[in-house]
Amino acid sequence: MKFFIDTANLDEIKEAAALGILDGVTTNPSLLSKESMPYRKLLTEICKVVEGPVSAEVVATDTEGMIREAEDLAEIAGNITVKIPCIKEGIKAIKRLSEKDIMTNATLCFSPMQALMVAKAGGTFVSPFVGRLDDVSHVGMDLIRQVVTIYENYGFKTEVLVASIRNPLHAVDAALMGAHVATMPFKVITQLIKHPLTDVGLKRFLDDWEKVNKG
Repeated sequence: MKFFIDTANLDEIKEAAALGILDGVTTNPSLLSKESMPYRKLLTEICKVVEGPVSAEVVATDTEGMIREAEDLAEIAGNITVKIPCIKEGIKAIKRLSEKDIMTNATLCFSPMQALMVAKAGGTFVSPFVGRLDDVSHVGMDLIRQVVTIYENYGFKTEVLVASIRNPLHAVDAALMGAHVATMPFKVITQLIKHPLTDVGLKRFLDDWEKVNKG
């Protein structure tokens, strides 16, 4: 499973990249708004740090507007992936952008049929939002299981990008279900590494080594 980081903070991206396990980045207007650097310059810098897909979102809600914005974003770097909302106009845009070989990431996906339409339109990625489904008393990971199964049934090339991950258990479930990508905040990426027994064991080894040196 690929690991993407869900942030527009350059320091967090560099730190995650230093781990050697980072495969891509997802941003959105909300994340970009938290940073002081102009968004085009920031996206350019992010693309220099990460060779994998870097998602940047359109804000237009009509097909022609989405396509214009997508073409403009795609000029920033070859690894820009354009986020398009899972709406009717968005599906049209994804189809046309796929014909132009512009990578797309269908965002705000909340149903298996939305995901199926994205795949039929030729989307590069589809992003089901598991945490937001959990927030409204639906089991978000059930959607991932459904989408992965549907894609496997028909051999679609669209990759399932699990979004709105809130905790390590979401990432574990995504991997067990065969999702292609999990995108998560820097905090969750660090939580994936941590385990209390690792910390306890390391402390014990170091304490014992001190005893050896004193012997």
